[in-house]
Amino acid sequence: MGEGNHTTSTRMESPKKPNRWALFFGGTAFVVLIAAVMMQVMRDKPNPALADTTSEENDRSERSARGRVAPDRAVAKVGDVVINYEDLAQECVQVTGRKILDDMINRLIIQQACDKRQIEVTPAEVDAEVLKISKQFNLPVESWYQMLESEQGLTKGQYRRDVIWPILALRKLAGEQTEISEDEIKRSFIRDYGPRVKARIIVLDNQRRAQAVWEEANRGTPDDFERLAAAHSIEPTSRSLRGAIPPIRRYVGNDELEKVAFKLKAGEISGIIQIAASRYAILLCEGQTEPVVSGIDEVREIIIGNLVEEKAGDAVNQVFAKLKEETLVDNYLTNTRTGGAQSSDFDTAGTAKIRPTSAVQKPSSGKASTRTRKPATN
Repeated sequence: MGEGNHTTSTRMESPKKPNRWALFFGGTAFVVLIAAVMMQVMRDKPNPALADTTSEENDRSERSARGRVAPDRAVAKVGDVVINYEDLAQECVQVTGRKILDDMINRLIIQQACDKRQIEVTPAEVDAEVLKISKQFNLPVESWYQMLESEQGLTKGQYRRDVIWPILALRKLAGEQTEISEDEIKRSFIRDYGPRVKARIIVLDNQRRAQAVWEEANRGTPDDFERLAAAHSIEPTSRSLRGAIPPIRRYVGNDELEKVAFKLKAGEISGIIQIAASRYAILLCEGQTEPVVSGIDEVREIIIGNLVEEKAGDAVNQVFAKLKEETLVDNYLTNTRTGGAQSSDFDTAGTAKIRPTSAVQKPSSGKASTRTRKPATN
């Protein structure tokens, strides 16, 4: 048994159900990026990498273009009242304009950087990336497109230009990041293929209460631990599962928690572990999982591929953040300015002077692909 008054400071990884789309986009770095570059873009300059769009989408673009030319064009009539395109456009701007404008700005930042560096993403590169991703999910390309539309509401054209093109473009802007050390390979092997500790947890927000619960847990049985987790834990997900959490791995960012967990034997209760400010945890070890891979050489190529993806994701995030810092953006809808050098367009209070929204230049086109990291399982 652990010592009840032993408090170890660490940060616990929140137990979460694996997110299918997080896995699809290849890790946390890519998830954060995708949230920034999933865009619906109206374009003036055609991009050859985006030529493969459906006739329905082309029709929509043509209708939208006609609407921009004639803002007083009627789009509906209710009794004697006519709703014209401009009325509809203003309502759309009020409801979703800020989000769509942010997407368009981010998209144009990437496009301008590619133009400046003479970087091009070809239709063949987009095709190849989509094919690679669909194969990782054991689906024909067309079935993959169908699943994206049915489950995510992304049409084929939107996926190619709003997801695949930006990622491929940012990868090219970031350059190749392929240096992988042997130590990184070994740590990744342990993380993804090594044994994991099966455990239950009780999370509390008060050390005195944690001490009382720890003492009661040590007087009881594993069933009592589950009861205490359900009754006292403040973490809702594990509490609803009577303290159950996903098996604890090594090298996932919680060194002290991992160290404590891997020292426990089956049936043993840990000491009180401080996992954050005013957050304390107690673990019940239920044993360890058996690794399904016996040696690193069996999965070396997979590990290297995953590490390359992780580094590429980090590089993409860094280059995108740098581009946003370097690019001056005046957002007249939100009356803000970001990036670049500040100028006299700001008043003495530091607020951008408002210009007509018609002065906003429409962005050029382009879109992108993403890699998929398939998770290792025990």
